[in-house]
Amino acid sequence: MTPRDFETVVGLEVHAQLLTESKIFCGCSTAFGGEPNTHACPVCLALPGALPSLNRRAVEYGVRIGLALGCTVRESSVWARKNYFYPDLPKGYQISQYELPLCEGGGVTIDLAGGEKLVRLVRIHLEEDAGKNLHALAPDGSSGVDLNRAGVPLAEIVSAPDLRGAEEAVLYLRALRAVLMYLGVNDGNLEEGSFRCDANVSVMPRGASKLGQRCELKNMNSFRFLKQAIEFEARRQVEVLLEGGEVRQETRLFDPARGETRAMRSKEDAHDYRYFPEPDLPPLVVDRTRIEAIRQSLPELPRARAARYQKELGLSAYDAQNLTAERAVAEYFEAALGAYGGAREGAKKVANWVTGEGARLGNASGLSAGAWKVTPEKLAALLKLVDQGTLGGPGAKEIFEEIFKSGGDPAELVRQKGLAQVSDEAALLAAVDAVLGRSPDEVERYRAGQEKLLGFFVGQVMKELKGKGHPGLVNALVKKRLEG
Repeated sequence: MTPRDFETVVGLEVHAQLLTESKIFCGCSTAFGGEPNTHACPVCLALPGALPSLNRRAVEYGVRIGLALGCTVRESSVWARKNYFYPDLPKGYQISQYELPLCEGGGVTIDLAGGEKLVRLVRIHLEEDAGKNLHALAPDGSSGVDLNRAGVPLAEIVSAPDLRGAEEAVLYLRALRAVLMYLGVNDGNLEEGSFRCDANVSVMPRGASKLGQRCELKNMNSFRFLKQAIEFEARRQVEVLLEGGEVRQETRLFDPARGETRAMRSKEDAHDYRYFPEPDLPPLVVDRTRIEAIRQSLPELPRARAARYQKELGLSAYDAQNLTAERAVAEYFEAALGAYGGAREGAKKVANWVTGEGARLGNASGLSAGAWKVTPEKLAALLKLVDQGTLGGPGAKEIFEEIFKSGGDPAELVRQKGLAQVSDEAALLAAVDAVLGRSPDEVERYRAGQEKLLGFFVGQVMKELKGKGHPGLVNALVKKRLEG
């Protein structure tokens, strides 16, 4: 066998921090970036006598996720203690769910070259996050523990091993992230760790039905690192098998600097955690009426919105997917289109600006669409100036960038910068005649049949007008003079 005779199998366990203001079992803040151990209380610290009190909003957000992803939401689920010992877990156990999770089933649809693929979900359950170990805090290399994150509410979303390869895993993770952000339950911030995943990776001969031994890659917080880690791990496992060895079940870490995974510890199974029901919390009960009320409050999700853009606005699948990948971008686009008018007729033009100049400047500045100084109304006003012939394409880009950086009114900036297009026919004809008068040889060649020279003349006229000539009028007048 060769490496090409194997396929990679991936299942992802995503940990999404829920956007509540307080932790799941106490009133401490969930804000990121506080001084170590300033968002902690007796519950976080597991002091004797401290008891958990469930955050209602965290449960609502968990139900929202389950309903949006087509899961069955349990009216009664049970909390469990997941026992393990690590410095960042002061209780010596994590409050989670095990046998009876909040949600089961459902799936996430991704788009592949050959069509859609439904990636099944096994379960979604709620749990508390652990703290964070901090290393090399002082010259002596000492370590410490920050418990600000301990008790932050998480939704763990576990997929079936339906993903085949790193590309599918990244597509799935992007699609899931978009749904959570549309729901308003997670901020999608991979760098801060509020959206991260573990990847269970195995390989098996192509066409086989029995899955290979899996290894778990912990705490992937980047799409790029996830892809690199899965690809390296799959190659490593294939090499082990081709050399006659056996893949050991273990937990591994990815080293971005070296682009490789390395063993962390042997992989635990459920029995290693000694799960048992949490004695300090009653079963979690969410009545059917509340579940249906939450269902009715769900927003239009990315795939549905993209389908609507294609059907109602005539946009391509590519444009629709780009516009709907982030909720803020989709809402900006719809507001700009509404202000511009023309709906279907103007959709492509507005989309090009949002996913072109807007995305370029937004990515460079790190600002989401909702924070752009070029408001939807200002973009619409700018496009109307272009339609009226007041402003050309290059000028419009200059004005857009100026507003993006410093704000301002499009029409006023055009006036201040002297970027208004020349549309007066007499002025344009004077420029055309000047250019043709300086280019007798080119005029003769054009009239002899070299019509490609039209672009040369138009370019020279625009240069004469310092880029302010109305392109359509310049083109028409040049042809009129040459053919007159």
